[in-house]
Amino acid sequence: MQIMRPLCATAVVFVLLSPWNKPVQLAYAAASSPDAQPHYDSIFCLGDSFIDTGNNPAVFGWYKITDPVTRLPYGSTFFNRPTGRNCDGRLIVDFIAEGLKLPFVPPYLGPPFGSPSQTSNGTFRHGASFAVGGATALDAEFYHSRGIPPGPTKFPLNTSLSVQLEWLESHLKPSLCNTTKECEELFGRSLFFVGEFGVNDYQFAIGGKMKDADIRSDVVAPIQEAIRQAIERLIKLGVKTLVVPGVIPLGCSPMILSIFPEPDPTRYDSAGCIERHNELARQHNTVLQKSLDEIRAKNPGVKIIYADFFSTILEMIESPPKFGFRKDILQVCCGGPGKHNYNMTVPCGDKKATTCSHPSASVYWDGIHFTEAANRHVASNWLSSISSGGK
Repeated sequence: MQIMRPLCATAVVFVLLSPWNKPVQLAYAAASSPDAQPHYDSIFCLGDSFIDTGNNPAVFGWYKITDPVTRLPYGSTFFNRPTGRNCDGRLIVDFIAEGLKLPFVPPYLGPPFGSPSQTSNGTFRHGASFAVGGATALDAEFYHSRGIPPGPTKFPLNTSLSVQLEWLESHLKPSLCNTTKECEELFGRSLFFVGEFGVNDYQFAIGGKMKDADIRSDVVAPIQEAIRQAIERLIKLGVKTLVVPGVIPLGCSPMILSIFPEPDPTRYDSAGCIERHNELARQHNTVLQKSLDEIRAKNPGVKIIYADFFSTILEMIESPPKFGFRKDILQVCCGGPGKHNYNMTVPCGDKKATTCSHPSASVYWDGIHFTEAANRHVASNWLSSISSGGK
């Protein structure tokens, strides 16, 4: 329990998610076959709720905040119980771990949703997730200093990328390896995820009523710099393979569509997404890929894989029948009364919330997070990129 105090001082979180046709099944099978996969001994993750395997409840517990992901129907599709994942079942990283023949990545802070015990360090030899739901790329002070979000709120609280790196470097690493050589060997045989980072940053900026031009000029670049610095720090630790996902199509998220609707119908695309928010996501991903190219050029012995999150999700939204999804694709499976079945005051897990009868036919689980079915498809594409070592 000695680690609890320094972590509590720096980490809290904001909680702001089908049947597969044969081509998708074959793609996943091919990507996960033993002959197709490089060998890794472990997986380590930095990120937010898209890759958080259970840290979120621990952080909420520190601050006496009720966390809906600790209730059913979260986890009901695969685990048959809540696990702290923002999903009805498995996350993208769970499928990737399965494809690489590795155990599921344990959350660094639990379960049982608290400070890691002295006897738990051995379980992290095969990796750990430091990701926390609601985590931002930028530290909380970046937003607080700009009055974002407005009003009397403590959010965003700090489980940012730099905080997660501190957990890895200062708290977990000393328990895993004693010398620089040992650490380089351990991390060199590991697969590291850096992100997804950026979605929560942009949601705070949008919620803070920042103008599009200001977000593009004042937020995008600092996020990219934070990600770049994190990658370079990991490379210095001996990491040889990194997966860096882009952001999702922000303008398609039911939460964004419900809370920040556009009065002008021409600002929506043919799929019902808000185009200007998707353009922001495209800009982020374009700049990120350019930054990764620059890092690759400086580190030829390191494999840096860009994981396309945007195109994969957008394809499902634009062509739902192709993947066996429902036609009203922007409808949330688990939520409260309101447009897209999303309601801020009645989140998934609330007694008044309703859950669709077939989560596997939905892309969105609780407003922004995806169903296990959608995660499986994303994981299939990412596994192909990992296998090929592609950008």
